[in-house]
Amino acid sequence: MSAATGLDASTIELGIATVSAGRMRRRRRSIVVGAALGAVVLAGVITALSLGASGLSPADIIATLVGQGTRVQELIVFRLRLPRVTTAVVAGVAFGLAGALFQTTLRNTLASPDILGVTGGASLAAVFTLLVLGQNGVALGVAAFVGALGIAALMWALAWRGGLVGYRFVLIGVGLAALVQAALGYLLTRADVRDASSALVWMIGGIGDASWPEVGTAAVCLVVLLLLAVILSRRMPVLRLDDDTAQSLGVDSTRSRAAVIVLGVGLVAVGTALAGPVAFVALVSAPIARSLVRNGGAALAASALVGAAVVVFADIIGQHALPGGLHVPVGIITGLIGAPYLLWLIAAGNRKGSDG
Repeated sequence: MSAATGLDASTIELGIATVSAGRMRRRRRSIVVGAALGAVVLAGVITALSLGASGLSPADIIATLVGQGTRVQELIVFRLRLPRVTTAVVAGVAFGLAGALFQTTLRNTLASPDILGVTGGASLAAVFTLLVLGQNGVALGVAAFVGALGIAALMWALAWRGGLVGYRFVLIGVGLAALVQAALGYLLTRADVRDASSALVWMIGGIGDASWPEVGTAAVCLVVLLLLAVILSRRMPVLRLDDDTAQSLGVDSTRSRAAVIVLGVGLVAVGTALAGPVAFVALVSAPIARSLVRNGGAALAASALVGAAVVVFADIIGQHALPGGLHVPVGIITGLIGAPYLLWLIAAGNRKGSDG
């Protein structure tokens, strides 16, 4: 009996050691991936600050950032380029993290705020506030949050059948997204030409017009939402399970999912109010992050960094890499990147379904 007991104890100890080693490897990989993605984002920021009619070297940029640059360099960096780059980072983090929250909570890779119409709801409310109510500034951010939350709440109500079913949420969201786009088009066609041109960014996304007050307000809101994401991240592994399993583990899945979705809506509102509906960033960031981290989790931090990298480099391409000196809004570039991915994702899902 003692021998058997000793064998059982050693087996248990070996199992515990194996699990601990696996967790340590996954933790190390997450740290390495996070550091690498942070370096990619930093490289993109330095590159974006360097490029332009007046080229600056990385040494010039660093000297300017620490207060040792010339007045011309300070003007170029702090007035012209840094607000744009900061806007790209803040919007990218917001959209990337929002996509990870939605996809994990709804257990569907297509459950992205831009696909579901949540981003479109934020844009519609902001355009209505701008064109019809004649308001600007903070009012646009509040309107974007209300619009995004309204669409999410409507989807929740229509998809609820004794529980939240992910595929119903997605299908209803796609339909609402089409209605939102139609309403946006109607508002733009009824508006004055000059007003419509200023509101066009709310349909395609762009980061060229942000000012420091707007960026600062969005950054503060983003920090608050990131802190809330850290608190809610403890429940994310359970929310990847079905509702019955989550309930058996002592987690109120309905309230937890609602809290996560509201948090995602807040992130969408921050990103949209600052940069407009930058397409497909929320859709592609989380799958890329999960494929890099490979720990079976939500990869929230990695998704946020991937989102920042996507927006920063998409803006670099749109402003500096196209032939003939052509300048294209960042939303068009991300759309060109994300649309093929969406088609591949749908095709892969169809093949999986047909294969059973």
